[in-house]
Amino acid sequence: MRVAVLGGKLQGVEACYLARKAGWQVALVDKNPVAPATKLCDDFYCFDLMDNSKLMNLLSTVQFVVPALEDKVVLDNIYQCAGQVGVKVVYDQQAYALSASKLASDKLFAKLNVPAPKPWPLCEFPVTVKPSGASGSEDVYLIRNRQELEALRQQLGGFTGWVVQEFLEGPSYSIEVSGCNGEYHTFQVTELAMDEMYDCKRVLAPTVLSAAKEQEFCEIALTLAGQLQLNGIMDVEAIYHDGLFKVLEIDARLPSQTLTAVYNSTGINVLEVLWNGFKPSNQKNLASVAQGVIYEHIKVTPERLEVCGEHIMASAGQLTLYQNFFGATEALSNYSPDKQEWVATLIITAENRQQAWAQRCQVITTIMNHTRVNRYHDEEPPVPVRQVLRINKAV
Repeated sequence: MRVAVLGGKLQGVEACYLARKAGWQVALVDKNPVAPATKLCDDFYCFDLMDNSKLMNLLSTVQFVVPALEDKVVLDNIYQCAGQVGVKVVYDQQAYALSASKLASDKLFAKLNVPAPKPWPLCEFPVTVKPSGASGSEDVYLIRNRQELEALRQQLGGFTGWVVQEFLEGPSYSIEVSGCNGEYHTFQVTELAMDEMYDCKRVLAPTVLSAAKEQEFCEIALTLAGQLQLNGIMDVEAIYHDGLFKVLEIDARLPSQTLTAVYNSTGINVLEVLWNGFKPSNQKNLASVAQGVIYEHIKVTPERLEVCGEHIMASAGQLTLYQNFFGATEALSNYSPDKQEWVATLIITAENRQQAWAQRCQVITTIMNHTRVNRYHDEEPPVPVRQVLRINKAV
């Protein structure tokens, strides 16, 4: 089968990786000739996705369309062109529009009594301030008191179009749900680790949650999908705080990072599920068959090896998929032996998570020995009482 992946940034990397694992031929489109995913496809086409003539010509040669971007105008244009050509596309206009707005999503959580961070002023400090329509950790401010909040209000010209809510500490988790016509199915829950900018630096699977707690998170995702009348796929991210999952955001589009971890842990390829009608054929008893997976981003310089958020991969240029990369099962990287600075997404699998972590540590040691780097840097998110923190995320 031939699939069109539209967008060559990090979502495009995810889509190309999974499509190739499914044994499909991949036609990738991006207007950037050196986008990260351009070496992960069979055929690359460099043009603007608003060029309907070129887009429809390409779509007429494929059986499946996977948009891998977050521009609603472009997504709607892709949807319209795919409809005219008569090819299946992974995009739910209505669900995406709601999930793209944090303000609208928060109203949905309140309507369904889904636990979520409390809005200001119904909470105490510290609080986060983030734009309603941005993705992930992009342009997020962490505020510790009323004086700082007022200063930020003046700086931004008010909080219209911004979400102000309590800051919660605790482990982060993600889950995907797919389906249509009222029938929905969840995938493996993954654990997320953040860097000091609150950008995801590591995905771990399976989680250390109990089966009951994982089921609780699954039920939240299924409730949200049902209310949205989802036709496609949606990602739900939550903080586990004081014994409850507090939903941070939902995104009705193909995510990056987590689906690769799910595939390597469970063998379930979410793109194949979407193509086959949304229902996983081997969904049962995931806990008994799941491998341990560590999925992690690193940056190597002459000074140090640093574990970083996903933003480092977005600006790395073309990535290559390597096998047995310094002991890692696989890696997506711009590495070459002559480079002094390079980045990689390490994908490490083992029989269980503990063994995967031990192997990951050995991989890090091997890379540091090979590159003669002595310093290792792996920062956690800052304690919010330190200062106002602005977080910027490259997408």
